[in-house]
Amino acid sequence: MTAHAPDQPAEPHSGTHGPLTGTLVVDLTRALAGPHAAMMMADLGARVIKIEAPGSGDETRTWGPPFVKGQDGQDVATYFLSCNRNKESVALDLKSDDGREVLTALIQRADVLMENFRPGTLDRLGFSAERLAELNPRLVLLSISGFGHDGPEGGRAGYDQIAQGEAGLMSLTGSGPEDPQRVGVPIGDLLSGMYGAYGVLAALLERERTGRGQVVRTSLLASIVGVHAFQGTRWTVAGQVPRAQGNHHPSIAPYGLFRCGAGSVQVACGNESLWRRLCTEFGLDPDAEGMATNAERVAHRELVIAALEEAFAPQTGEEVLARLAAAGVPAGKVRDLQEVYEWDQTRSQGLLVDVEHPTLGPVQLPGPPLRFFDHDGAEVTPTAHQSPPLLDEHGPAVRDWLQPG
Repeated sequence: MTAHAPDQPAEPHSGTHGPLTGTLVVDLTRALAGPHAAMMMADLGARVIKIEAPGSGDETRTWGPPFVKGQDGQDVATYFLSCNRNKESVALDLKSDDGREVLTALIQRADVLMENFRPGTLDRLGFSAERLAELNPRLVLLSISGFGHDGPEGGRAGYDQIAQGEAGLMSLTGSGPEDPQRVGVPIGDLLSGMYGAYGVLAALLERERTGRGQVVRTSLLASIVGVHAFQGTRWTVAGQVPRAQGNHHPSIAPYGLFRCGAGSVQVACGNESLWRRLCTEFGLDPDAEGMATNAERVAHRELVIAALEEAFAPQTGEEVLARLAAAGVPAGKVRDLQEVYEWDQTRSQGLLVDVEHPTLGPVQLPGPPLRFFDHDGAEVTPTAHQSPPLLDEHGPAVRDWLQPG
């Protein structure tokens, strides 16, 4: 069995269709980083076959509560539903001859193989990078690890909260230097998945020129360091060690969360024009001592916060937001997730999708964050999505598809 030609569709597949239709991804990943990368590919039309352990499957099938009870009486973890839409599930014991045989056949047909085992695990299963290249020279392999595949700590297990701490993110997050906080979502996992999918797409593009695949590697450590942005250069260039300072920007003022008489508002004055509009609207002197320039306002941040909160105090958050909008000053509220998903703007961007789950029936999931349009302005975003699969739901069909002839 040989790898399918570039123009041969990786069907049969009843999932979504899009820019990656005809691309076959074999997904050996579990938990969140790798599944998120594979789901990004699936959202774009790739056929993604998720390989799971027989009996138990991806561990996120048991991560809860919350669980939702299906029509068969089985609990379904909402965690698993969050990162496995548009995939097929096949249960394989990769330590068995049968499991390795089926995986080999899939690899020979695949465009992409994704894994997030601890470094060295795939080699021990008999699928080293060299063996994969022998089976399919066009294969792109994505490997995601916790702290990198080499280096003095390359073998460490990777869990998001540990990586958030080790990669410095928690030191930047919280009310102050003595209050390190994790980000409210597993951001290291999600970023690793995003960077991984980005690397895979680049490798697939290069394959069009070279005819050969390659290995793409990223890690939770690399992905978090990769988004340090200006906080990173504060240390590497200026020699300053950034610390958490709550809900206010370390380099721009006013830029943060401000209390009102009832409620709060977020304000972002990214330039002097916006600062002056804000001052005009609320009767403040933009050139007062310590406030005339952004550098002065950052140095006297507490003074700026106190002045704005005093100006906002007679009004509710909604009233302050209305005045800021009228003045053309960027501002917003802090919404909970119920408010976000019920917001007309969220729905207008296609950020909720309806799927039919095999045991839950109709459910709504957070949707893909990309939209596509042709040059005439017509939207061509994929809109048909498939529910995250039951364990081994597609095993028999995939095995039949792999049979020669």
